[in-house]
Amino acid sequence: MYHKQDYSQITKTLQSACQLLEIAPESILYKDVIAISNYLKNPNFRIAVFAPFNYGKSTLLNAILGNQTLPMDLIPSTGSAITIKYGTNLKTRILLSDGTEIYRDGIKVLKKFAVLNRQRQMRKDVISVEVFCPHPFLERNVELIDLPGTNDREAQDNLVQDTLLSTDLVIQVLDARKLMTLEERENLRDWLLAKEIKTIIFVVNFLNLLEVEEQKQVYHRLLFVAESFRANLPPGFSNLYRVDALPALRGRIKGDIELIKSSGLSQFEVSLQHIMGILQQSDRDVRLPRLTVIIAKIKPLLAEKIDVLNQEIQVFTEKSQTKIAIKEKAKKLIYQGFKMSLLELQEYLKLPNLLSQYQSDLAVALAENNFPSWQLGILKKDLNKLQLSVMKWLYQAYEFFQSERPEDLKIPFPEVPNLDLPPKPKNTNNNDLRETGSIAVGSGVGWLLGGPVGAAVVGSISYLLSKNLPKNGEQPQDVYHQQVAKLCITAAEKYLSDLSTQGLYFLAEYERKADKVINFQPELEPQEIKQKREDFNNLQILFNQLCQDI
Repeated sequence: MYHKQDYSQITKTLQSACQLLEIAPESILYKDVIAISNYLKNPNFRIAVFAPFNYGKSTLLNAILGNQTLPMDLIPSTGSAITIKYGTNLKTRILLSDGTEIYRDGIKVLKKFAVLNRQRQMRKDVISVEVFCPHPFLERNVELIDLPGTNDREAQDNLVQDTLLSTDLVIQVLDARKLMTLEERENLRDWLLAKEIKTIIFVVNFLNLLEVEEQKQVYHRLLFVAESFRANLPPGFSNLYRVDALPALRGRIKGDIELIKSSGLSQFEVSLQHIMGILQQSDRDVRLPRLTVIIAKIKPLLAEKIDVLNQEIQVFTEKSQTKIAIKEKAKKLIYQGFKMSLLELQEYLKLPNLLSQYQSDLAVALAENNFPSWQLGILKKDLNKLQLSVMKWLYQAYEFFQSERPEDLKIPFPEVPNLDLPPKPKNTNNNDLRETGSIAVGSGVGWLLGGPVGAAVVGSISYLLSKNLPKNGEQPQDVYHQQVAKLCITAAEKYLSDLSTQGLYFLAEYERKADKVINFQPELEPQEIKQKREDFNNLQILFNQLCQDI
């Protein structure tokens, strides 16, 4: 039984590389990859007959098979690669591009599907043509392939090239009347040798049509040409044979042993079977060089693509890192500015500082019934200035980072002070002291203590706060003025204490929320870059796999 080495992993790698490299399906390289992949998983030994039109390819194969299995004519006939396999009965199977399978007895159906039309063109809907033949040579897991002529149409030449790559042994038929033309030499070089297809046998046809002396001269020249090509055949076997195909076929059909022998068919068949048997046992030597050629074409493309993707990823990464560095620096500067403004506002809101800055004026404003004006014109103005100084940093952070929109910092003012005046003293002028009682700042102490009395209260406030109020010789009304002044001072202190307490609380909450504003999340990587990273990794894996020993 003929066993081939398992190349499934390497062919899968090659096909994946073609996909990632986006190699066009119509390109030669892509077709070569598909051809070599199909070839390496085929368990049979494939022999292809290769020549220009009218060189006797089909006739030679018919002679080997012993009957007219393949169509023969004086016009270009073979329009598809016809694969001949072993079968118990002569049958033909044709697969069309729409999935239709045609399976018929005999070979008559070949005329419809495997022969060129009147415009000498192949049918475009034919995927494969197979003929099953009960011949003992084929029973040894051998396939014979009859290829279209190579000097007729480009489509046929492309089909021939694709098929040659997937054959174990190539029989190139030569026309003794033409020696080896320049086109044949170029095809041999480009289609075979360049792809490391070196298991080649040359078969000279039509020598019988020449004079005896001319036959010797032509064969000698062809022998020189054949030997100049280093065929990879087993030692002891020639790569040039003479077979007069038509006489050989006639001898086979008639059972004329002498004619078969004189035509050169007998010697050729013996050598062919021995060569095939040896090559079957060393299939790695046949296929590995071809595989290596394709790998050598794919690897530079992979390396180039890997390098391009790596550069694109690096450019993106460097830009991202630069953006992050800029944002980190901005974050640091904004945070420093924010903390300085925050500390300034915190210092401002500490009770000792509020008392030092506002208690006297606030107490006077209370005494003069001027609290709303003082709160709006003095306190609110100062507080807003400091609050805006804090907020500006958060708005800068939002503008730069676009993380979380900041809230406005609005520290609420405490409730309006409420004064409870003491009872008026006895022996006082009723015109100076009016009725006492609880009074809100909205109505004002000044409304109650008008004129000189109000002025006396304001003076007492100043004296009390400066601790310079005389203690001796006080009149009752003076005592009362001091009591009212103390009430204003106490109300001012409570108001400022409340402002300090709730102001510092609001500020602490604001600082906590600010952390979300003075912050940024690295930008999500675009899908395009993610795909490039994935492609880069996959290409690198494929490249490494192709670098391993096969």
